[in-house]
Amino acid sequence: MKKIIIAGGSGFLGQVLTNYFQDKVEKIVIFSRSEEKLVGNVHYLLWDGKTLGDWTSSLNNSDVLINLAGKSVDCRYHQKNKDLIMSSRIDATRVLGQAIEMCTNPPKVWLNSSTATIYRHSLVKEMDETTGEIGKGFSVNVATNWEREFFGFSLRNTRQVALRTSIVLGKGGGAFPALLNLTKMGFGGKQGDGKQMVSWIHEEDFVSAVNYIIQQEQIDGVINVVAPKPVTNEKFMQLLRKETGVSFGLPMSKTLLKIGATVIRTEPELILKSRNVIPKRLEESGFQFNYMSVKETLENLTNSKS
Repeated sequence: MKKIIIAGGSGFLGQVLTNYFQDKVEKIVIFSRSEEKLVGNVHYLLWDGKTLGDWTSSLNNSDVLINLAGKSVDCRYHQKNKDLIMSSRIDATRVLGQAIEMCTNPPKVWLNSSTATIYRHSLVKEMDETTGEIGKGFSVNVATNWEREFFGFSLRNTRQVALRTSIVLGKGGGAFPALLNLTKMGFGGKQGDGKQMVSWIHEEDFVSAVNYIIQQEQIDGVINVVAPKPVTNEKFMQLLRKETGVSFGLPMSKTLLKIGATVIRTEPELILKSRNVIPKRLEESGFQFNYMSVKETLENLTNSKS
């Protein structure tokens, strides 16, 4: 690979991918809303995520497009934010598809973010790409509309893969630092009844899986980018307390979580929904995970020397 494009690449996952690919490709182009700059072989180009512009020419002769663009779901779901969560994903996907259609030599593969939240709340049934059951509600509607827009493009020369990604655990951002801080403060008990399943993936396995999908030309359509062994919220928090050396964790009832979510301006669904998702297609295709268990993952992420 010579050139990779990352749309919406300024956030946590964008930085994880940039760090991984920076010494593996000649050039990385990041479409960003903030500023245009050149850092080594990483070129940040301005775009607004909804209209065609000068940025489109960089798609020509690129190897890979990875789209991560979309407003964070870590917010209150009032109507304005719900509209922005939906439109930011649909608009970015639509304009990227239009730009690819204009290319004389388009990207060989387009990986578009989706989410493991697309599956229904499930305590028992494991959701894979074939037998997984699509859920209901706002978050699911976002995911299904997002994928519908993505697969609405029929691109003869560009392979398309939707990444149904779970919580990515890493030191540099996402959910893990917040959970770690809560645990150290004594609030690391189970959340709700603690029975909800947590699907997760270590950041190193996330980027390795993305690279694997790029290399495996037979993979297209939807794919779950999650670790093989979901755990209950109660078990996850118990292991996190153990790894941080905190003996006690105050449990958070649904009522307290709802109050707390209001205070910090987020949604309790992000914690209370049971995401029981497994990576059937990744495993069947031969992908090897480095972090198979939550215990291994938390050991790695809580070790200051790792």
